[in-house]
Amino acid sequence: MKQLGTFFGIGVGPGEQGLMPVLAWEQLQQCSIIFVPKATSQDASTARSCLPLNDIPESRFHEVEFDMSRDHDALLERYTKMAAAIAEHLHMGENVAYLTLGDTMTYSTFNYTLRAVRSLIPEAPWRIFPGITSYSALAATTGFPLGEGKERIQILPCPESSDELQTSIERNDIVVLMKVGKRLPYVLQLIEQMGLTQHSAFGCRIGMPDGYCLRDLSPLIENPPSGYLSTMLIRNPHPLY
Repeated sequence: MKQLGTFFGIGVGPGEQGLMPVLAWEQLQQCSIIFVPKATSQDASTARSCLPLNDIPESRFHEVEFDMSRDHDALLERYTKMAAAIAEHLHMGENVAYLTLGDTMTYSTFNYTLRAVRSLIPEAPWRIFPGITSYSALAATTGFPLGEGKERIQILPCPESSDELQTSIERNDIVVLMKVGKRLPYVLQLIEQMGLTQHSAFGCRIGMPDGYCLRDLSPLIENPPSGYLSTMLIRNPHPLY
C-alpha cells in the first residue's frame, strides 16, 4: 500500500509579501499540490500574493473559490468537495498544502478544511505551521503594545450590537476586534463616545499595497472607510474590573 502524503496548513501574510516562517516556506516548496483560497469577488488569491517571489510551477497551485455565504449546508458541501480533492492527492502519496491569510488557526478557513479532510482520511498525517495574525501585524506596525504586565485582552469578532461591544471594552484593558465589516460606523461612533479614539488603532488590508494603519482614529469618525479586511485594537485606560 502506498504511503499517504502529509497535509500541511500554512499561514501567509497577513498582507506583506514574504511575511511567513522560514520553516513553513521551506516545506511549502516541497509540496506537490498547493490549495489557495480565492474570494469570488477577486481576480486572484490574496493568500498567494503574500508568498515570497518564487519559481514554483504554476501546475502545483489549485485555486478554490469562496464567497461570503453563511448558509451552513452550502459551506459543508464546499468543504466536503475540497476535502475529497485533497484526500485524492494524499492517497497518491503527494504532500498537499493549504494556504490561509494570517494565522492558520485563528478565524481561518483552514480549520474547516482540516476537519473535513480528517473525516475522510483520519489516518493521514498533518502538520500546521502558525502564521501571523492581522492584529499582531497591526500592533507591530503602529507600536501598540498587546498587553503589559497583567492586562486583560479579549479577542472577538465584532458584535452586532453597540451595547455588547461596550461591555467588552469596559471589562478589559484591551479589545482586539476582528471581522468588523459593515459594523465599522457604529464601532467608530462608540469609540468616540467613550473617549477612546486616541487609545485605539485601526488597520485595513494590513501589509497590502493599498492597505493602511492608524494609531489615532479621529480622522475616521466623519468619513468611515470600508470595514472589509479590517482589524481594530482598543485600549481602555480605566477598565471596570
